[in-house]
Amino acid sequence: MGQDGAPVTLVAEQVTDVCTVHGEGVTWDAAAGLVRFVDLEAGALMSLDPASGALGRRQLGKVAACVRPRRSGGLVVALERTFALLDGEGAVEREIGPVLTDEGLRFNDGGCDPAGRFWMGSMAYDETPGAGTVHRLDPDGSVTTVLTDVTISNGLSFRRDGRSALYVDTPTGRVDVLEVDPDAGTVTGRRPFAKVADGHPDGIAADAEGGVWVALWQGSAVHRYDSGGRLTHVVPLPCSQVTCPAFGGPDLTDLYVTTSRKGLGDTEPAGGAVFRVRTGLTGVAVLPFAG
Repeated sequence: MGQDGAPVTLVAEQVTDVCTVHGEGVTWDAAAGLVRFVDLEAGALMSLDPASGALGRRQLGKVAACVRPRRSGGLVVALERTFALLDGEGAVEREIGPVLTDEGLRFNDGGCDPAGRFWMGSMAYDETPGAGTVHRLDPDGSVTTVLTDVTISNGLSFRRDGRSALYVDTPTGRVDVLEVDPDAGTVTGRRPFAKVADGHPDGIAADAEGGVWVALWQGSAVHRYDSGGRLTHVVPLPCSQVTCPAFGGPDLTDLYVTTSRKGLGDTEPAGGAVFRVRTGLTGVAVLPFAG
């Protein structure tokens, strides 16, 4: 916060041309030195080299919802209703599923816990309340349902001890804390962490001070809330549909933000581009999948 107690306003720099219709799921791949993200409903896996600005795009399916690095090299990608394991060269080693059997559902967002399990949330295409779930993909390829009765399962970021995670179900209008049994990989409780104003909470990124950065869908901003749930930083963006933030770069001080132009046509010229914010704070390293 500023000296007057008001939130600090930070500047977002556009670092790509418009490259997605519905950019989402941004994460930092430290081994490759790349920002990874998806063009979700186009089914494309995207990459950005922050040093050169070079963009990569690879078609994977109808939907590409979320990507995370693998400990052994390569990537795990949640597709529409399955998981794809990619090797270090980008070839698909294995596809697991379908996990979701209802064709009205798709995967949406998720993240890994410290044990290397990939937790992935879903939603109904028509946003039916309570139709979504969160599934856990274990390193051995088994899949377990860990949370039900969610609507638009979004940002998920585990704390280092594995005993809790920050979580967003967008229509609740808040970020929650999930209490987790780290050995069993089950949710044992849930409580509010921060109430979000001026938009709908979407993807999130945690920082080393216990704060959380929240993308605001229809809010034209990213907000940062401290460990007590107080709004401390505001990042205005020239796009209304802000989808996901992630810390990246070698020192994890740059916040990369994806945006969407879905349904907007040409009304927002920067919608679908990626932005970077010099935060002055350090992020938490992404947790990889152990499978």
